[in-house]
Amino acid sequence: MCGIAGFLDQAMGAEQAGRVVQAMADRLRHRGPDDGSGWVDAAAGVALGHRRLSIVDLSPEGRQPMASACGRYLVAFNGEIYNHSELRGRLEQEGVAPAWRGHSDTEVLLASVAHWGLRGALERSVGMFAVALWDREERTLWLARDRLGEKPLYFARLGERLLFGSELKALVPHPAWRGEIDRAGLALQMRHGYIPAPQSIYKDVSKLPQGHLLRVSRDSRGRLVLLQEQYWSALQVALDGQSSPLGGSRTAAVDELERLISQAVSLQMVADVPVGAFLSGGVDSSTVVALMQAQSTRPVRTFSIGFSERAYDEAEHARAVAQHLGTEHTELYVTPHEAMALIPRLPDLYDEPFGDASQIPTCLVAELARRDVTVALSGDGGDELFYGYRRFSDARRFARLWVLPAPLRKLAAAALRPTARVIGRWDRNGGSRRPAEQLAKAARLLGAATPRALYLDLLSHWKADEPVVLGSGPLAAPFMAQERGPEDFDRWMMHLDLVTFLADDVLTKVDRASMAVSLEARVPLLDHRVVEFAARVPLAWNTFDGRGKALLRQVLYRHVPAPLIDRPKMGFEVPVGQWLRGELRDWAEALLDERRLREEGFFDPAWVCRRWNEHQTRVRNWQHCLWDVLMFQAWHSAQASAGESR
Repeated sequence: MCGIAGFLDQAMGAEQAGRVVQAMADRLRHRGPDDGSGWVDAAAGVALGHRRLSIVDLSPEGRQPMASACGRYLVAFNGEIYNHSELRGRLEQEGVAPAWRGHSDTEVLLASVAHWGLRGALERSVGMFAVALWDREERTLWLARDRLGEKPLYFARLGERLLFGSELKALVPHPAWRGEIDRAGLALQMRHGYIPAPQSIYKDVSKLPQGHLLRVSRDSRGRLVLLQEQYWSALQVALDGQSSPLGGSRTAAVDELERLISQAVSLQMVADVPVGAFLSGGVDSSTVVALMQAQSTRPVRTFSIGFSERAYDEAEHARAVAQHLGTEHTELYVTPHEAMALIPRLPDLYDEPFGDASQIPTCLVAELARRDVTVALSGDGGDELFYGYRRFSDARRFARLWVLPAPLRKLAAAALRPTARVIGRWDRNGGSRRPAEQLAKAARLLGAATPRALYLDLLSHWKADEPVVLGSGPLAAPFMAQERGPEDFDRWMMHLDLVTFLADDVLTKVDRASMAVSLEARVPLLDHRVVEFAARVPLAWNTFDGRGKALLRQVLYRHVPAPLIDRPKMGFEVPVGQWLRGELRDWAEALLDERRLREEGFFDPAWVCRRWNEHQTRVRNWQHCLWDVLMFQAWHSAQASAGESR
């Protein structure tokens, strides 16, 4: 795991380019503390920078930027090609036998590119990656991102310059950096708690979408030409899966799923450094750990975080699973004070305003794991692939009401709204599941124009018609949310989550939390062969026991007794709503001060202050909306202090 950065800039001399690209790479030292270097071709106007976290081939032979054996290609690479040994064998069988310098996956990637081309190499690769490849012969820069978006890659076109980096902070040292905040990106963050690709918080800066290549060259007049193409499509996988569902028996499907996940786990356990796993005691992480332990000759190292608030504590469940499997388990109970002490660091760790409060326990468990291992496997992806989220079934239940005439639904919604307000004023003790919250949610969903609009509402914090961000217009929906995707409503929801929430919330959360402490997080359930198999699983096989992830559960039950697993889904959360009324209140009030909001000019103070007051008086639980605003305010304050944005 590493960090990459670089640029195309014909106006910069070799000496300055070397200093700048080194400074850009050094901004990513946390992603790669073991080594850092840069490469410059001033005549071509290109520079590549790299920070290295040594995982496979710890020798100097794995150092980057690395040149291909033929000398045509230079690469700065972040991630892992898990099947690099297989690819090396295939290359040798096809008569490609360079004088291998070491055993790194980077060297195999370069040889694969030289033989099959970049697209062909990536299509044959199993892994997670962000790649910057310079083709000396064609004077072309290629940027590429893995199929599911596990590894981040930003790029910015600034006039006739192009900058790129694993994180936004890597772009700042370049003298062309402007850092102008994009209010459309901010509006997306307010709606969803994160900013979906390809947008970012800055104007002129984009995230390369999952499964895409970007070709950057210059025309005869020296102007940049950017061409983007998709080499793997989650949409096509979903459509193919729907048109060609699995046949045979459910038992055969469980057998095949276990084989595929075991294969992915086996590949991802390979490293020249210590490997462990995150364990929450839920279905996904327990499945990954069970299949790790089944293939290991020694106890697997597992890690979990616990909280004193029982409603948020999964540590005892993780402990029970660990004891049954015989792992070497480490847990840490975190006090509210310890958890909240992390909050001032979040703007720097997440680099872009990010409103998923489960970032806090994710950072804490990554920090815990890094004390003993350099690689940790994670169970992320199971909910999106195997129908695990409660909101899927909630949306499907409400969507059945669309058989009723629209006027009748609207009448019911109009009746529920005042009832929710009255109950909210009377009952001020509960949380997000109390009657007032549920009635308000039902009224909102019944008022949606279509079932798909209903689901987008479930995914939203601030709603589309709430103009909380000044100058942005209506809060935008995810970039592909309205019409693209499978026709079947359930499949559409799963697909939407896979290409938006998973990529830009869940995987972003895990990447930044793990990389902040130089820990490589790997996600076996997102091996693309598992994803392609999951797309073919009939929906009934994922819900046949009345709950989601039924097929995945059947794999797990072969290794862990059902009573240790079967309980209501908790999620990985912290009691932010309570903290905002208690220990975090002073911090939050300073960031949400009405005068400050008015002077900064990003938010409508009336909307924010109304939500804050209703939260404090327990009329409504607005923790998600408020956390989104607070994370931007804290991030913007940190950026302004450093002079990095405006």
